[in-house]
Amino acid sequence: MKHLIDPLDLTVEEIKELLDVANQIEADPQRYAHACEGKKLATLFYEPSTRTRLSFEAAMLNLGGKVLGFSSADSSSAAKGESIADTIRVVSCYADICAMRHPKEGAPLVASRFSKIPVINAGDGGHQHPTQTLTDLLTIRSLKGRLSDLTIGLCGDLKFGRTVHSLIKSLARYQGIRFVLISPNELRIPDYIREEVLRSQHIPFEEVESLESVMPQLDILYMTRVQRERFFNEEDYVRLKDSYILDMEKMANAKPDMAILHPLPRVNEIAVEVDNDPRAAYFKQAQYGVYVRMALILKLLEVEVC
Repeated sequence: MKHLIDPLDLTVEEIKELLDVANQIEADPQRYAHACEGKKLATLFYEPSTRTRLSFEAAMLNLGGKVLGFSSADSSSAAKGESIADTIRVVSCYADICAMRHPKEGAPLVASRFSKIPVINAGDGGHQHPTQTLTDLLTIRSLKGRLSDLTIGLCGDLKFGRTVHSLIKSLARYQGIRFVLISPNELRIPDYIREEVLRSQHIPFEEVESLESVMPQLDILYMTRVQRERFFNEEDYVRLKDSYILDMEKMANAKPDMAILHPLPRVNEIAVEVDNDPRAAYFKQAQYGVYVRMALILKLLEVEVC
């Protein structure tokens, strides 16, 4: 039995196979419409979510399966003090596969050690978000035709942004990747990403505070919001929340084929006027999230579609 806790749980070849299946689903969804009939997905979301939870549910429903679960810790027995280990032991009796989001780093890993069903990490604190990374990789490959030889700009909250951490770890395995890390000093990437992922693997990167100065270099611009829920005090959040706002004036300096990604939700960091620019790919990215989660469910349940 296989779980997906960290993006590196999948080899580069396994990721290619997953993305290929996701593209096949996009091209012919009807072929997969009954692949998971009789199967159930449990969504254990201890933290608020719109896209991730609904895209998991849509993925399983699109495959002909069913969904059960909860959308906040308050509506589960966690509110009574039940442990992660006990929760997953019980859920293993009810479902065939589980997607878990939790505010504590490492909670899905703990669940996987006690589970009798595959566990998917749907986001753990400021740590990892592997299915968003698969979504990002599918989006980049679909738009650019490759996952190599790209300059990737990551902008905003790079300290607490689990989507950023997962994406850097995954893209570092491809040839010719260069990162431009754009953030205020207080929100720079954690030391372990800088040292253990980038420097140890000799991945070229630069850290800057100015978005405007690097726009002409970028093939991909990955915007993130400053996450209010990760701050210890409101004062720091208010001071940093509007550090970067992408508007059409800044877009004028970008490459004609640069793609803008964002894991969403958006707050103020991308002006609404940018939505009409053909380089804005963040809503397409949300659609790709359904296809890639469908492919992942099939893989972890070992379902073959003829």
